[in-house]
Amino acid sequence: MIKAETLQSLEFDKILHAIAGYANSDATEDAVMAVRPLAERGEIELRFGQVEEIRRLGQLGVPLSLSPFRDITPLLEAARPEGAVVAPRDLVLIVPALRVMAAINRQLAYRDDIPLLRELAGEVSGFPDLLDPLEAALDEEGNILDSASRLLLELRTRKRGLTARIRKRLEEIVREKRTAIFLQDDFITQRAGRWVIPVRMDSKGMVAGVVHDVSNSGETAFMEPLEIIGLANELENLTADEKAEQIRILRELCGWIREDADRIEAQFHAIVQLDLLHSIARFADLVEAERPEINQSGELRLREARHPLLLLLRRERGGRRVEPLDLALGGPVADADFFAGQGGKEEATEAYREVRRGADDAANAGMRKKPLRQNRIMVITGPNAGGKTIALKTTGLLLLMALSGIAVPAAATSTFPLVGELLVDIGDDQSIEASLSTFSAHVSNIAAILGRADARTLVLMDELGTGTEPGQGAAIACAVLHELQEQGALVLATTHLTDIIGFVHKTPGMVNAAMEFDRATLTPLYRLKSGEPGQSHAIEIALRYGLPERVIAFARGMVSRLETDFHELLAELKEERQKHEEALVDLERRSRELAERERLAAERLAEAELRKREAQEKGWQEAKEIIQGARREVNAILDEARREKGRAARDRLEQAEREAEERLRALHPEKHLSLSEIAEGDMVFVRPIGYDATVTAVDRKHGRLRVRAGLMEMEVFLSDVAPRTGKAPQPKKAPVRKAEEAAADRLNLLGYRVDDALPELERFLNRASLDGLGELRVIHGKGTGALMRAVREFLDGHPLVRELRKGEPFEGGDGVTVVTLR
Repeated sequence: MIKAETLQSLEFDKILHAIAGYANSDATEDAVMAVRPLAERGEIELRFGQVEEIRRLGQLGVPLSLSPFRDITPLLEAARPEGAVVAPRDLVLIVPALRVMAAINRQLAYRDDIPLLRELAGEVSGFPDLLDPLEAALDEEGNILDSASRLLLELRTRKRGLTARIRKRLEEIVREKRTAIFLQDDFITQRAGRWVIPVRMDSKGMVAGVVHDVSNSGETAFMEPLEIIGLANELENLTADEKAEQIRILRELCGWIREDADRIEAQFHAIVQLDLLHSIARFADLVEAERPEINQSGELRLREARHPLLLLLRRERGGRRVEPLDLALGGPVADADFFAGQGGKEEATEAYREVRRGADDAANAGMRKKPLRQNRIMVITGPNAGGKTIALKTTGLLLLMALSGIAVPAAATSTFPLVGELLVDIGDDQSIEASLSTFSAHVSNIAAILGRADARTLVLMDELGTGTEPGQGAAIACAVLHELQEQGALVLATTHLTDIIGFVHKTPGMVNAAMEFDRATLTPLYRLKSGEPGQSHAIEIALRYGLPERVIAFARGMVSRLETDFHELLAELKEERQKHEEALVDLERRSRELAERERLAAERLAEAELRKREAQEKGWQEAKEIIQGARREVNAILDEARREKGRAARDRLEQAEREAEERLRALHPEKHLSLSEIAEGDMVFVRPIGYDATVTAVDRKHGRLRVRAGLMEMEVFLSDVAPRTGKAPQPKKAPVRKAEEAAADRLNLLGYRVDDALPELERFLNRASLDGLGELRVIHGKGTGALMRAVREFLDGHPLVRELRKGEPFEGGDGVTVVTLR
């Protein structure tokens, strides 16, 4: 168990005071101030989880439904005896607590994202059967309302009416001339609960009535006129009945409270606990605290830790930022789980030593074995006012907070050991009454620490070895560190003695650390650097704080040369290490940047490939759809052309061809040329024929060009040409007629069906037109005449055909159709 003196030394009570400032009840304030470190890891994790759920509700914009309420345990105790009646001003104190219970019940009843809070507040109901009559019976000041009961309302109504009658009659009496002449004044008042008028003392016999009081001067008698005495007596009776009814109401309300007193008290404790957790959550949000890890492996690791009281002070007064503390001490045990299963101090320490001996034996035998643990003792050196004691107090205070289930102002990767003892020697405990000097006080505390320390202890010692002759003080300090290491304790200590630095450097399991100091500006940096010793920089700090230069010069001359060389060597080593660390940081930064660039490049390449593939697939799909649509339209027009001979079908065919070309062109937009860019002899791409052609003439007035491609020469519109592509028409040889081969100007369709013959005829006409042929012969035979009619209907009105005729007898007669191309 951690002693109260340790809590006070590390200012844990100030943290609790800050948390209590967010409490909604005096009972919660008492509960906060009673918070202490918990012994079981499960209890700590439970409180962490409950506070996290409250903070999450706040982040969602639905903070816990808490409002100010009073401690009702005294009220419940007063109401427990049978027949007890509590005063209404005390009874009304229970109403805010019941309202909070009801609000908590409404808020948490149907949520499934806060299981820990629901488990804590699962029985909280708010007692609506009790809250409603209490709110109907009492106002905020504890007065009983007319709505408390029908009888009370009736009695008060009659009482108000009777009071009005009495006042009205008294006002009439005061205004009557036969009475007014005897009055001291014309006001109406009360004395001893009776309504009276002020009569001059020398005239009191002139007014019929009863004297109830006399003024301090003796000149005025306060008299109750005889004619209102009956009304006043009736009013007294109503007042008595009212009081009796009020007592009955209070007795009834207290009886209901008595019946549920145990349940009310249990639910009250639940909302107090919720308010305590809510106060911790509010404080955690204020200092931007995180939930740390609690381990049983004896590891202490702080990342970006800040002292919470310094954070509060900076928030209140401003000032420089609080430097974060990074610290690592202890670590995993090879063959034990932080000796948690061991009983007392002796058993735990002996278990630690046994495991350590096994590790040493294995090391001496040359065996590769996992080390017992990391460094368990750290000694911090550095300048005065450089932050050494703050580092100790930050470590100790955050450990107390973590073990109490309070989030700490440090990174979430921080971890704290579940220690059984936190032993502290910080500050000057000299005492005149106890005849203790500074040194003897420190030795007394350290002796007590050595008597209590074991493998589940964290020890914090400030200014180790000071207060006596430096050589002997350092020897004692080294012996203390050695003993604490034998006992397996975690130790964090500060010192200015260089002999201790050398001992720590040579001892396995111990590590030096330094508070950094800026030699250029002679100011401490308040940052902890592990693995290297620090310097006191006493002379530099003395100069900074105004010690005369001549004194500083004399002091420098008194410092031994060996010590000066030692400190200069330390300074050089620190500078070299800092340079290497900066170079390493820069290298790591560049490596990260290069890796990030490679990652971004790979992502962009993959994204570009994906977009290219998607675009190709989309383009092929759209082209496929256009071609399929055009094919359907052409087939429909051809069917219509077979049925109806005429120009309209040919026009529709040409229109469909143009639309298909435009849609395909939209998929692959091409650059358009202007007439100013074209001259005779230029090569341009002609879209209708699909080849490059030479411009032979430019008609700028009508926007037309005359082009030649091979043997073919034609006129085209400017919109039909584009920049040259390199595609040229294949050279055509003059047709050679052979007896065994069909001529290029003939098409033999004998044996074809109409559906197969017409596509062949279309291709034949296109080739002949490109080859520049003028007259063609289509051999279809006579037969039934169906193929002949279909061929001639197809040729009639075809855009490439100028005229057609049946063959002469020597050409084949009706079995042949002669075609002349345009």
